[in-house]
Amino acid sequence: MRATITGTTLPVLQIELAAGEKVIAGPDQLSWLMGPVEMNTTTSTAGSSGLWGAVTRAISGGGLFMTEFEARGGAGVVAFAAQIPGTIHEVQVDGGRSYMVHHHGFLCASAGVELGTGVQQSLGAGIFGGEGFVLQKLSGRCTAWVELGGETVIHELQAGQSMLVHPGHIGMFEDSVHFEMTTVRGVKNMMFGGDGLFLARLSGPGKVWLQTLTAPKLAHALAPYMPKAER
Repeated sequence: MRATITGTTLPVLQIELAAGEKVIAGPDQLSWLMGPVEMNTTTSTAGSSGLWGAVTRAISGGGLFMTEFEARGGAGVVAFAAQIPGTIHEVQVDGGRSYMVHHHGFLCASAGVELGTGVQQSLGAGIFGGEGFVLQKLSGRCTAWVELGGETVIHELQAGQSMLVHPGHIGMFEDSVHFEMTTVRGVKNMMFGGDGLFLARLSGPGKVWLQTLTAPKLAHALAPYMPKAER
């Protein structure tokens, strides 16, 4: 298996599969394919062997169904394009470390990937914290690719070091990083700050990937230029 990421603002991931190799992605991620590549859409993949596992994966944004792309009888190519301007990152998941990924960050992975729901916060703060509440848990033994919006800023947090982040700008972090929602201090900040009532506190040790663009903010910026429905 060989992967190539082409482009800058709207990159595309192309994966060359040798005969018998397989890659797993969401059913709406495929951009194009070449060669004898067969598709199999199923709930029983990405670490899920039953309906409940598929449901928990879907809650985190991974989808109830996943599609397996397998090269049969020869080499093939599968491509996945970014859905918003941003970057695509390759992640080596070795079984001893897992990652928490933002709601729609998982792009695809080789066989051996396990996708689930990573929840590390109390229910009340999670509901009001928006995007920071439900995170995908990426684990297993595989090579995975994650899509982040805009540019990517990486921080290596040391033990005892922490940072406050708007939940939507959290792209991915190692499972050694502690995550919790905190309230914004000050009445004026909460009422007029424009960033909601909650920020996420990320505490080390571990690596954090932050994304500079979120889908809601992109949609908000484009809204004035979209045609209005006639009444």
